[in-house]
Amino acid sequence: MTRGRPLLVLMLFMVAGLSVLVWILLGQSRQSDDSVFARSDDGRMSIHIFVPSPLSMKSPDANDDFILKTIEDKFNVRLRVESRIPGNDYNAAIEEMLLANNPPDMWIDRSSDGASKLALDGVLADMTSFVSPLTMPNYFKYWANEKELRQYTIHNRFYRAPVPYDKNVYRSYYIRRDWLERLELEIPRTYDNYLNVLRAFTFDDPDGNGKDDTYGFTTSGNNSSLSTDWPEYVKNGLIYPAYMENNKLVDMTSDLRIGQVVDDILKVINEGVVDPDWFFNSGTDHIDKAVQGIAGIVLGESVDFALDANPASLQSRTRQSNPEADWVPFNPLGDQPLRAGVSPEYPFVFSKMTADKHPEKMKKIVEILDWLAGEEGFLLTHYGIEGEHYARSGNAITLLSRNEEGLQRSLGDMNIWTFFTPETPSVLNLQVIDPALTNRDKEIKSYLARMPVKQKLGTALTPPVGIDVAAFRSRQNELQVKMLFSDQSGAQWPAYYEELMSQHDGYQIIRNFEKQVKDAAKE
Repeated sequence: MTRGRPLLVLMLFMVAGLSVLVWILLGQSRQSDDSVFARSDDGRMSIHIFVPSPLSMKSPDANDDFILKTIEDKFNVRLRVESRIPGNDYNAAIEEMLLANNPPDMWIDRSSDGASKLALDGVLADMTSFVSPLTMPNYFKYWANEKELRQYTIHNRFYRAPVPYDKNVYRSYYIRRDWLERLELEIPRTYDNYLNVLRAFTFDDPDGNGKDDTYGFTTSGNNSSLSTDWPEYVKNGLIYPAYMENNKLVDMTSDLRIGQVVDDILKVINEGVVDPDWFFNSGTDHIDKAVQGIAGIVLGESVDFALDANPASLQSRTRQSNPEADWVPFNPLGDQPLRAGVSPEYPFVFSKMTADKHPEKMKKIVEILDWLAGEEGFLLTHYGIEGEHYARSGNAITLLSRNEEGLQRSLGDMNIWTFFTPETPSVLNLQVIDPALTNRDKEIKSYLARMPVKQKLGTALTPPVGIDVAAFRSRQNELQVKMLFSDQSGAQWPAYYEELMSQHDGYQIIRNFEKQVKDAAKE
């Protein structure tokens, strides 16, 4: 036994030495890999971005993705684009990549604090040397201005920039007009009439199939929160998402009136006239249920949400199984605005890891984003290839027939590429003529254009330094869910509100938001 010990010690030293050698070699390999990490096998620069995907979108096959090929050839890159439908899964996917120390080079942030915590954590790159009127002339000419970017700073540092956004408002409820006609009902214009329609859609067999299988309204609670789709917010004077009233900021989801909102929601839930599984619906489950004919009222927020001309719209999808379906926009609260005007919301951000190691990748990403923001990139990503998907005469863009199945697929699957610019061709002085628009579509667009809108805030909202808005919102959601399913009443909201505001930095957050709005108004 004793004679074996020197041999054992020698073997341990050899193993330890081998481990050190392997560690050194791996370290050298990692270092050498870092120098080529930005290159693909064919020598092109590799870029990884993460962006929201449109609803009901199928990812295009890489071999058929002519937009991807155009970008890769034009900028000599290999582009990896990941996407998720906005929501909990989207944020969780980014968090998982950050925790794995493998972030995308660029992503669009959809977190509740507008990337403030990521900036404090040192995850985000300072954009100062990358984003400017010199490096992104199209972006600054058509979509952004330096005042907005000043308001978009986080703690006086340039960590994020606003994604170009549509300044028009399209938030509206949609209702099955064919169900109303079957039941000889009018489109509701008051909340009481809306309640009567909920009852009729639930108990009076609006689809005529002889089954008790329909409800009035549905939404998605994502198993975590009180959805902001409920019209009971507006009934109680709370307009999405925030606005100024009497020189004070009103935050829709944390206001003192939430107790009454909960009581009103509980009334329709207890009456059994809304989708009983609304809280467990996630993402676009509620839209899918509307398509399936389970519910007759949902909320939409895009101009093409129910257009015939959009093959992926609520209307088009529903008509695949029911040709008589007719979704039309309406306001159950009459002339009350359903939302405040649109202000800059979601930012795009850069990885500090990438910027530190491969600043040339940041410069290339900026080139690509600015191309997307210009006329050439906008036309390709929104309307396809000239001569194949559209015809051009001056600034008039005429979309070619989209009735052919192949053409629908080639364009419909490309919606992922509109992640950086909204469907607002007038910004680039372009006029789009779409022969696929029906008279019904034109009526819907006209209705949406006439909808009343609350005055916008005029600035992006950034939380105070060191304050975790996500924790504030998480506790807010917990308390509201508690009222719905445990308390079965909104009576405790004043006490919950005080806890939320005093123990979870609510007062400080709202005061800071309010100050930003007032300061922006002075500029």
